[in-house]
Amino acid sequence: MNEPRKVNNIIEPKFVMEGAGVRLRRSISPNSSNRFDPFLLFDHFAFNDPIEGPILGFPMHPHRGIETVTYILEGMVNHRDSLGNSGEIGPGDVQWMTSGSGILHEEMPRRGNNGAIYGFQLWVNLPSTLKMSRPRYQEVNSSNIPVLTKGNTTIKIVAGEVEGIKGPVSEIAANPLYIDVNLAPGAEFTQEVPLGHTVVAYVFDGSGIFENNSENNTPIYATKMVQFGDGHHVWAQASPNSSFRFLLLAAVPFKEPIVPYGPFVMNTMDEIQQAISELRNGTFIKQ
Repeated sequence: MNEPRKVNNIIEPKFVMEGAGVRLRRSISPNSSNRFDPFLLFDHFAFNDPIEGPILGFPMHPHRGIETVTYILEGMVNHRDSLGNSGEIGPGDVQWMTSGSGILHEEMPRRGNNGAIYGFQLWVNLPSTLKMSRPRYQEVNSSNIPVLTKGNTTIKIVAGEVEGIKGPVSEIAANPLYIDVNLAPGAEFTQEVPLGHTVVAYVFDGSGIFENNSENNTPIYATKMVQFGDGHHVWAQASPNSSFRFLLLAAVPFKEPIVPYGPFVMNTMDEIQQAISELRNGTFIKQ
């Protein structure tokens, strides 16, 4: 029987300060309980008021043992790293970085023409066998990200596959689905996902319902993180008088213990201590 996924939890993002004073809405934080395995962190950043002053961003800092995904809707982010990569991602672009054994990078946001910066960052875990793999960087222009239009629904496919259409971000250890779903008022949406995968949706515009709140028609309003139980598919419907836009993320959990420590996520405390020691003595970046 094809069972829909029920909503297990609705999370209210919390405001946090990161980097050089960047204010973020955070829905998922790295935690040893690892209940969103393999997803480790999810941040929503928005600077929509020019009187907030200069955006200082995220100066050069290390990562080990994770993959980071930055998806920009408005504004730009300038990037450079210890691999020699540098560039700028703008509206609709995606940056996917595999830190592996270790990378140093910086991300410096810049306002768009309307003064706004708007986007998301996701951290995805690496399995123990790839924690010390070679770092890698993928930058994908918006024009190379396919958009599937079905009636009053548009689906931007960053990673994974929808109806035979594959996203351009590939070779990610967790083999994730990462799609941006935008429903017109009243429109419905169904996406199959494998049993056993972790599935979350981040609602960032409008309102609508998912499967288990459809009986009482109580809508979920932006901004919320929705965590689903197990099942074969996710079903959603926009409110009658509102659009409904959300990121849908799904991936196979690794089911390994993790030890998060700042920008590092490893499997043991000894590995964390090794990362700190190598950072201090200058051997963190591998040849």
